[in-house]
Amino acid sequence: MAKHDPDLSLLFHALADATRRSMLARLAQGPARVTDLAEPTGLRLPTIMRHLAVLEEAGLISTSKDGRIRTCAIRPEAMEPARAWMEEQRAVWAARLDRLDAFVMDVMKERER
Repeated sequence: MAKHDPDLSLLFHALADATRRSMLARLAQGPARVTDLAEPTGLRLPTIMRHLAVLEEAGLISTSKDGRIRTCAIRPEAMEPARAWMEEQRAVWAARLDRLDAFVMDVMKERER
């Protein structure tokens, strides 16, 4: 995976906002109409539509329209690049901490001698 993967940047940008994260949490329960997503936020519809556009651009949601009703659904598979990146980082930092632990133990043993 590239260090500066643009898709990963879009994903983290979309997840950086609390309103968008709460929309995703709601959508994790099942598809919802835009008006249902907007209601708990107190935000106006154009602002909600901009948030949804960011989520859709990142691939986190899909939308469909039936007449005048727009429905959103989460796409959980879109989180995989973020999960994979975080797992890579966890492995890197775990290895660094293991090396630090080994170094500290070696220093302590040297001091005991």
